[in-house]
Amino acid sequence: MIELSKLEAFIYAAEHLSFSEAAKHLQLTQPTISHRIKLLEQELNVSLFERSGHMLNLTEAGRVLLPWAHKLIHQALEAQEMMASLQDGVVGSLRIACSTTAGKYVLPQLAARFCQRYPGIQVSILSCTAHHVIPRLLEGEANLAVVSSYDLCNQGFECQVFFIDNIVLIVSSSHPWAEQQAIEPADLLSETLLMREPTSGTRRVLLTELAKHDITVDDLNVSLELGNAEAIVKTVEAGFGVSFVSSLAASWAVAQGSVVRVPVIGMDLKRTIYMIRRSLDTPYRPQEAFWGFVHDSDNADLLEMATI
Repeated sequence: MIELSKLEAFIYAAEHLSFSEAAKHLQLTQPTISHRIKLLEQELNVSLFERSGHMLNLTEAGRVLLPWAHKLIHQALEAQEMMASLQDGVVGSLRIACSTTAGKYVLPQLAARFCQRYPGIQVSILSCTAHHVIPRLLEGEANLAVVSSYDLCNQGFECQVFFIDNIVLIVSSSHPWAEQQAIEPADLLSETLLMREPTSGTRRVLLTELAKHDITVDDLNVSLELGNAEAIVKTVEAGFGVSFVSSLAASWAVAQGSVVRVPVIGMDLKRTIYMIRRSLDTPYRPQEAFWGFVHDSDNADLLEMATI
């Protein structure tokens, strides 16, 4: 049986590539760290580090072990927290991975309300790309995740609708369209457009709706692709084009009047944001509590905020 103290020593040494740094974090001596890792290597019958002078690097075995070590530590902590919660109410830690712009606006406020109701739970929101959500869930780094793709629900994950995100066309307040009540989809063909990156859920919804009007991305005059909605809003505000973003991302600029939302006739620009968890997860009370808290009636104002 591998002792958790040895795994902890390995994790810190692997992440910092330094036994001395691991010793500082764990408040141990460097020889103690070295001894624990040596024992771990003997138990596993592998070398976890390549040592060359003062340089330290992970071996292939070390790289393979690292995510598993993280997972085992997380599971051990969750087991302790589960036992504590049976006696002291719901306590523990909860890690939520978030890969959507809209989720980053709603989730923190929801988490803050959750912490007020369950003061014994500490919530961490992990910002990541869509590609990193699944590894974080599978490796136990996250208990829940917020995504914009339903496809994951058919891959061993349980999903629930989190909220509906409204995507809007924004232009600078000095743009000619700012005075119009609405535009036609074909009007977009002659305008400089800022787009989200190819993996963006906002972009996916936009191209799906444009296809209904026989417009493809190749027909558009895309001058710039950005992976950050806030950066797009600022660029539109400065007058360098128009763009489609989550209404949440543009709300501050709309409120101060520096950008204007312009309806596009015949386009239904909405997307569903989901909260997901592993289907086969063992019951974990902080996770279960948050899963149910999402649609508590007291949170209706937050979940409706994105559709305004």
